Amino acid sequence: MEATPPDPFGDAPWLRLELGALPASVSTGDDVDVYPGLIYASPVGFRPLRLDLHLPAAGSRPAPLVVWIHGGAFAMGHRGLLPDFLAEARFFERLAGYGFAIATIDYRLSGEARFPAQLHDVKAAIRWLRARAGELGLDSTRVAVWGESAGGHLSAMAGVTSGLHEMEGAVGVRDGSSAVQAVVDWYGPTDFAAMDRQRPADAVQAHGNAGSPESRLIGAAVDASPGLVAGANPCAYVRPGLPPFLVAHGTADRLVPFGQSVLLVEALRAAGVPVTFHAVAGADHVFDGAPDQVALVDEAIAFLLATLGTGAA
Repeated sequence: MEATPPDPFGDAPWLRLELGALPASVSTGDDVDVYPGLIYASPVGFRPLRLDLHLPAAGSRPAPLVVWIHGGAFAMGHRGLLPDFLAEARFFERLAGYGFAIATIDYRLSGEARFPAQLHDVKAAIRWLRARAGELGLDSTRVAVWGESAGGHLSAMAGVTSGLHEMEGAVGVRDGSSAVQAVVDWYGPTDFAAMDRQRPADAVQAHGNAGSPESRLIGAAVDASPGLVAGANPCAYVRPGLPPFLVAHGTADRLVPFGQSVLLVEALRAAGVPVTFHAVAGADHVFDGAPDQVALVDEAIAFLLATLGTGAA
């Protein structure tokens, strides 16, 4: 784990960019208000970290919150990155139509910082959103994380480390909770050390060498770093009392082996954590080849409705 650096803003908290006044929201014309580019954390030595917040109609507020975490092999992407099928399904408008607020966040990539910096950023975003829930029309008691691929890993990590103070980090707003009440993990990796032995014959990525996405994330070759690998494995933190999970993964995934989700689901079930597992038959990464990708979006929304309820509950 990375050491916690001293806080250079300790005596001058007004220098923190994340404590500034909120800008005006922008209406999309779909009964959705958007706050673009809000700074939620300003880690020392890095770019400011931003989020876009999509709010449902005023009658649905205070709204339960979904934090979307993008994929990109931990090395690429940004808060606006969506798989094509989500963009075509008008993902943000679809969720807002059910009364959810959606925050899509940037986090430090593996070329900028090593794990667990990325998890600390996710937690900082959740704390910031809770701290400003009253201003933004959010229900701070109903928060979910939802991510795909690398974002699925970070969503699972946020879920399994809910309530573990030692995993909070020292980024952004320090006060408040980063705990979540629901997790949607789409085809996220779990045990980096198991990925090569689980990968199918037509795999498009090796994972144990020093140049793999997972090795770049932890800062050392997966094959030579069991301690770092264990620290980034969601299964290592599973315990009773965690929030409900929905895990979905294509059985023919050539990038993140299907067995990665099996490991997590088995650990959750052994601990008595509520988990729904959808093995998407024949689907590759990003559910490529699934007969109805949008149905998987609706499945996740139904899970969130059952777990968090709707807006202004």
